[in-house]
Amino acid sequence: AAGAPKPLPSSGPKSLREMPHPLATSSSEEMGPAFTPSPDPLLPRGIADKDLSLPNGTPVDTSSPASSSSLLNRLQLDDDLDGETRDLFVTVDDPKKHVCTMETYITYRVTTKTTRAEFDLPEYSVRRRYQDFDWLRNKLEESQPTHLIPPLPEKFVVKGVVDRFSEEFVETRRKALDKFLKRITDHPVLSFNEHFNVFLTAKDLNAYKKQGMALLSKMGESVKYVTGGYKLRSRPLEFAAIGEYLDTFSLKLGTIDRIAQRIIKEQLEYLVELREYGPVYSTWGGLEVELSEPLEGVSACIGNCCTALEELSEDMTEEFLPVLREYLLYSESMKNVLKKRDQVQAEYEAKLEAVALKKEDRPKVPTDVEKCQDRVECFNADLKADMERWQNNKRQDFRQLLMGMADKNIQYYEKCLTAWESIIPLLQDKPETK
Repeated sequence: AAGAPKPLPSSGPKSLREMPHPLATSSSEEMGPAFTPSPDPLLPRGIADKDLSLPNGTPVDTSSPASSSSLLNRLQLDDDLDGETRDLFVTVDDPKKHVCTMETYITYRVTTKTTRAEFDLPEYSVRRRYQDFDWLRNKLEESQPTHLIPPLPEKFVVKGVVDRFSEEFVETRRKALDKFLKRITDHPVLSFNEHFNVFLTAKDLNAYKKQGMALLSKMGESVKYVTGGYKLRSRPLEFAAIGEYLDTFSLKLGTIDRIAQRIIKEQLEYLVELREYGPVYSTWGGLEVELSEPLEGVSACIGNCCTALEELSEDMTEEFLPVLREYLLYSESMKNVLKKRDQVQAEYEAKLEAVALKKEDRPKVPTDVEKCQDRVECFNADLKADMERWQNNKRQDFRQLLMGMADKNIQYYEKCLTAWESIIPLLQDKPETK
């Protein structure tokens, strides 16, 4: 039995109205210039609590009409427009640490509010650990092989480098798990999956896990079919284009991820230097009576710049990098679905060739060949629909991400500019009093 749970701080939504809505589903319009970005846990935080201050302690207001702080606000429209048409809301919050004899683990509260008929109650609240989310994803892949299943954050962390019980890591994982469930909730097929219903409602999920591996669906059996070494002749052009796009997308995104991590590392090294640099001016000011005020001003200015850079680095680590990582995993998931589609097509081609080799004058196409053709067409339709939905989500997510990054960088430079401008009066020559 689990030990007494220890609550961890959570910034998760506390009510239905505070829940960030999932992204919009697929649209028939390609690359539309306008859309309604929905509030999202990955959106940048507001201006940091630590504001700039003058050397004399007077707080400095860094806001200005030209500031970009309102950029994201201008993008966000009223949630209620989306809420009126939705009938299922899921959120992940309230992480708790459980200490047992054999292991220590974190559980998260999964809250569901719905008006769907297949749910017995309008609201559910259950606790789930990471391996339960992993079970759900495996079940979705097993029962819905033609659909793109959203990725989970990686389970394993480097020991000694990342503390998986730290508040920062737990909160980052909570956000990722919340996004995972919202992606499923937003999907017109996955959200009705029976395993998803069980995950959201069952008090004891272990009872379902002990039932063993369920029999694969007929579609799943088709995907698992061994084609006896038959090689796919060629992908249809549209799916070949998708494959090429995913390869290029993964390559470019991986490069951005690596460079961003290097930038963050260099920023943290720079912060170490700044923390040593600023106090030197303060110490110097203690030795120079006439220069003490401007030197103290420079020291305070460097301290303010240091705080602003620390906030910028934290935002990149907590908000920017997780989105990049999610979409790297997402592209791998899409590649896997594409491979399954190819496998089903290869099975269909192999059966067609087997029929063609028969010597009857007018061979009748067997029923299993027709069923296989139906599976190929079903796979094609589902994959194209999911790809379109994924592209729409990606455009929205990255627009929000890049707008947030621009907003945070402008805030950082505004704070640094205000800090340096604040000490100019202290450095200017003052008229001598007669």
